[in-house]
Amino acid sequence: MALAIQSMFLVAASPVFFQPAVAAAPSLPWMNTHLAPEKRAALLVNAMTLSQKAAQLHGQSGPIPEIPACGNAFRHIPGIPALSIPTFRITNGPVGVGAGDCNPQDLATALPMSMGLAAGFDPTLAKAYGDLMGREARMLGLQVLEAPGMNTVRVGQNGRNFEYLSEDPVLAGVMAENVIRGAQAHDVIAMAKHFVLNDQETNRNTVSVDVDDRTLHEIYLLPFEVSVKRGKVASFMCSYNKIGPTYACETPYTLTTVLRDQWGFKGYVQSDFGATHSTAPALNAGLDLEMQSGTWFTEANLNQALVSGTLTMGTIDQALTRRYTQMFKFGMFDRPLTRTPLDAATIQTDGAIARNIGEQSSVLLKNDKNLLPLSRSVKSIVIVGQDTYVSSALIGGGGSSKVAPTYTVTPLAGIQKVLQQIGSNASVQVLVAATDGSTNASVAAAAAKADVVIVMAGVVTSEGRDRPSLSLPDNQDALVSAVAASNPRTVVVLKDGDPVLMPWASQVPAILEAWYPGQEDGNVVARLLFGLVNPSGKLPVTYPTQAAYTPTSTPDRYPGTTGANPTVQYSEGLYVGYKWYDWRQIKPLFAFGHGLSYTSFKISDLDVTPRGYTATNPIKVRLSVKNTGAREGSEVAQVYLGLPQSTGEPPKRLVAFKKVSLKPGEKRTVELSIDPDSAYHPLSYWDSATQKWTIAAGKYTVYVGNASDNIVAQDTFTVGSPMHDRGQGQDHGQGQDQDHDHNGWDWSDDDGR
Repeated sequence: MALAIQSMFLVAASPVFFQPAVAAAPSLPWMNTHLAPEKRAALLVNAMTLSQKAAQLHGQSGPIPEIPACGNAFRHIPGIPALSIPTFRITNGPVGVGAGDCNPQDLATALPMSMGLAAGFDPTLAKAYGDLMGREARMLGLQVLEAPGMNTVRVGQNGRNFEYLSEDPVLAGVMAENVIRGAQAHDVIAMAKHFVLNDQETNRNTVSVDVDDRTLHEIYLLPFEVSVKRGKVASFMCSYNKIGPTYACETPYTLTTVLRDQWGFKGYVQSDFGATHSTAPALNAGLDLEMQSGTWFTEANLNQALVSGTLTMGTIDQALTRRYTQMFKFGMFDRPLTRTPLDAATIQTDGAIARNIGEQSSVLLKNDKNLLPLSRSVKSIVIVGQDTYVSSALIGGGGSSKVAPTYTVTPLAGIQKVLQQIGSNASVQVLVAATDGSTNASVAAAAAKADVVIVMAGVVTSEGRDRPSLSLPDNQDALVSAVAASNPRTVVVLKDGDPVLMPWASQVPAILEAWYPGQEDGNVVARLLFGLVNPSGKLPVTYPTQAAYTPTSTPDRYPGTTGANPTVQYSEGLYVGYKWYDWRQIKPLFAFGHGLSYTSFKISDLDVTPRGYTATNPIKVRLSVKNTGAREGSEVAQVYLGLPQSTGEPPKRLVAFKKVSLKPGEKRTVELSIDPDSAYHPLSYWDSATQKWTIAAGKYTVYVGNASDNIVAQDTFTVGSPMHDRGQGQDHGQGQDQDHDHNGWDWSDDDGR
């Protein structure tokens, strides 16, 4: 029967213009919507010639038959009309619908950067972020969203940190799983990237990463594991770098042993653009799709590998079946491929969502003498900064993720709008400073008499290159110092993609970290500065006082050796981010989890139950949060766990958190779970010998606070005997496929206690 089906469909692989794939449904058995996606995919692949299969294993540039208005696009796999295979269109993320499959690029909402999203410490915010990207991608006729990015923020200079989430794998995992849920709810395939250890842009195409297996699993793989087990992500992107001596896109251990055998991943793996380096080794390792064009997965190369015996037809079929199964599952064979540019209503609605995310993710780092929020009686305001930061909206970093925004709001426009809203007649002046520092003195002098000065400073990072240092570029440190010396009422607003050094921090009373705010830049910053919104963000990364104090300050750890085969050593091991500072007892400038508010809070009444864990129920952490200030605001209760010393783990790790909004004087009891059955493995360490997550016997310490360096209470529980955790992904007692209203955390609130 298989041979008979195959003989019926010997058609050319090259695409032609055709009507939507669903039109041919009655004559093709795989177009029977009553069949399971896996069965439909198997029937389709069984009917294909090798030439057709080869054409479907890689991307190709050219026009899109279903959407001719997109011109000569380059992020798709052309369809095969006779088999009802639609064109498969891919767009970049992860900060909005970025470089897509249309020329010129489609307009979309430029969201605040990913690390900013993580600063929100709110899974519902992450789900809204993914929902917006998925909805816009679906409207624009895109089937795959290359997002979220979840590489660890290990190196502060990494030019691509703005696309990633955190130095902490649990926070990154929580945000990632909910971005995935939001996007895939629109039948758009989300893509977890970049798998794995693509943690720097320097030598990214050739660098070999030397990391021990335990650190690999506990730090770098964990967010990806969560994206599979909890987010149900449908696709992965393998990265440019090498894992040891082998390229990531042809490493069997990560692509098959870990991803499929240990985690149970059922989707497909796509290469980063140009990250494929072989034919048989890559396919055999678990790579399913080569992007952007066919260099290795060509018919000639496949034939040669088949003849030599290094590749089987079964492996080729498996690669296609994995992708087609997801395409059938997400309905891509069963609906027309159409593109609808974003309409005015969508642009307005999504802009408001972007603004809300930006407001919730900005972090108030410092606020001496309550300079912020700015008084409504202010009469004169001077905005100071270099052109990049004061003249236009900072929509994001550079590279393939860059979004073509539907509109932008400049800093001046945002402040003028807020002044109008509050009925103020204050004057606003913008002073643009030269990048060479030649105007610093004159700008500072001109700002001296203003009621308040807002210095906007930052650094624009980009894919393809790292920052030369952690310092602000282009003489901006000198500019901030000069302005602060001339006017003590100086506020610094940072717009950057990762932590920066602040030698002037003690000279200014207020610092607001706004990240790359996206297209709503002006509105976000102005509403925060004037108190229309109360800041509630918390740092997802640590800000050092000096570059020498960071865990990657030695050249072997970053940027690594040079030459034809550069190597970088991850010899800091498990001590990444705040875990390094805790272990070395180094006080950072601003700690992981730090973030101020215009009100004040008290966390108290910690209660941990049960006192002895017996592998039957989660550990419950109960605490109270009270707003002790005069205005409404939100606090993030953070729960950290210290494992027994025998495990050799860092002093503490983040295991749970909850953002709580409270009115003045309001007190609320919050209950959070530490569930060993979760894919986050909160009680466990990775045992490399057994290749299993293991829970050690001993005393565990629960720490509670509102920052990693501000622990206000602690308690303990014990585990009587060692055990393996199951870590299948869902919270204790819940079904494997059940969606979670709590967006990744098992928690409950009781008011009035």
